[in-house]
Amino acid sequence: MLLAIDIGNSSIAIGIFDGEKLKATWRLATRIQREADEYGALLVAFLKQKKLPISRITGGATCSVVPPLIPVFQEMCRKYLNILPLIVEAGVKTGIRLYVDNPRELGPDRVVNAVAAHHLYGGPAIVIDFGTATTFDVISEEGDYLGGAISPGVTISTEALFSYTAMLPRVELVRPKQVIGKNTISAMQSGIIFGYIGLVEGMINRIEQELGSKMKVIATGGYAHLLAEATSRIEIINPDLSLIGLRLIYEINKVEGRKEHHA
Repeated sequence: MLLAIDIGNSSIAIGIFDGEKLKATWRLATRIQREADEYGALLVAFLKQKKLPISRITGGATCSVVPPLIPVFQEMCRKYLNILPLIVEAGVKTGIRLYVDNPRELGPDRVVNAVAAHHLYGGPAIVIDFGTATTFDVISEEGDYLGGAISPGVTISTEALFSYTAMLPRVELVRPKQVIGKNTISAMQSGIIFGYIGLVEGMINRIEQELGSKMKVIATGGYAHLLAEATSRIEIINPDLSLIGLRLIYEINKVEGRKEHHA
């Protein structure tokens, strides 16, 4: 079995694959202060809950946008699983070409999403990851990564609205029944949700105009379901996109490594 770990700014996604089948997933809050033993204890508990034997995990793949947590998870994998996980970073084979000015600047989470999206759905495509930031990643029909855009995430925008105003409260992120709010709470929810949908639809339209082609639109991330239900432009929701991308990249490097070994 393969352990896949996507370390984000706000949350960490963990998945267990048995071959191509994703057997179990868990998500937990990112805590940079946690030690390897704490994450290890959580993993052991998760596996026990799903009755998955830890001894069957023979490989691992990780991507992280929180650099200090990479050695923490490397130590966890070594200590609890006796494996050295593949870290998706510059120099790792991904199976796609990156048409950006500096590939080393590109977040590994965006790369693994692009790999999974093209493998599962083909192209041309836009992957929208609704995380701490909202990222738009553009993939050609051939599977090349063409670039993208980054905007503040919906939670960042909401917290800013609460933090920088004297009278506006913190609100629950739910889709309001109508655009025209009749009270402060519903007005804020409308502005946040439908205003954000305006951003999403506008970016999709501009990307399509720039490329001159219709794009498949795939959503992932914590708020994918909430926002996707408010627009017809998002066709596919896949919350496990990054985990699937990690598995695919692991398999590419596993195969390539064997070829080099026998050469």
